Amino acid sequence: MPILTLVRHGQSLWNHENRFTGFVDVPLTEQGRNEARLAAKALQGMKFDVAYTSALTRAQETLAIILESLGQRIPVIRDAALNERHYGDLQGLNKADAAKEFGEQQVKLWRRSYDVPPPNGESLAMTAKRVLPFYDRAIAGDLRQGKNVLVVAHGNSNRSLVMKLDKLTGEQVVGLELATGAPLVYEMSAECEVLSKRTPTP
Repeated sequence: MPILTLVRHGQSLWNHENRFTGFVDVPLTEQGRNEARLAAKALQGMKFDVAYTSALTRAQETLAIILESLGQRIPVIRDAALNERHYGDLQGLNKADAAKEFGEQQVKLWRRSYDVPPPNGESLAMTAKRVLPFYDRAIAGDLRQGKNVLVVAHGNSNRSLVMKLDKLTGEQVVGLELATGAPLVYEMSAECEVLSKRTPTP
């Protein structure tokens, strides 16, 4: 049975600085690179046929470290459909500073509601609208061919995928936390139904 593995990129510089990152292309920290190596350790012994990542460096670098650590050279597909949620006017702001500027409750609503976007940005619902068609079109196509797929993307793009795979509602998915560098491994049927889910550790 095919395997679908999801990994959120390792800690980025702006994760470390508690800033809204979104589409801004920031690098990994040294801790983020270590998290990528630990993800590879957790995935030791698994063989992948194809990998998907976003158009952003932090996800691409995490994927490169994982594949290098596993000693695997496989096709890699990069697509902006898997980019992080666009945080609009919040991008670059420290989260505590944003709460002071816009009010704590307002920022919480933008961050933790399913369908309320920040100014000039995307809600989680809008993010899912670009991520899930890409999953159906590309990733699920590989799974149906029996391929083991590795997806290294972002907190909110992966959250959209988990929402579909785990059959979560919009209200349930906003409370879902995905740690940086922590793999989720789904065993899939040939019809792309989830048979099992596990969170391997190094």
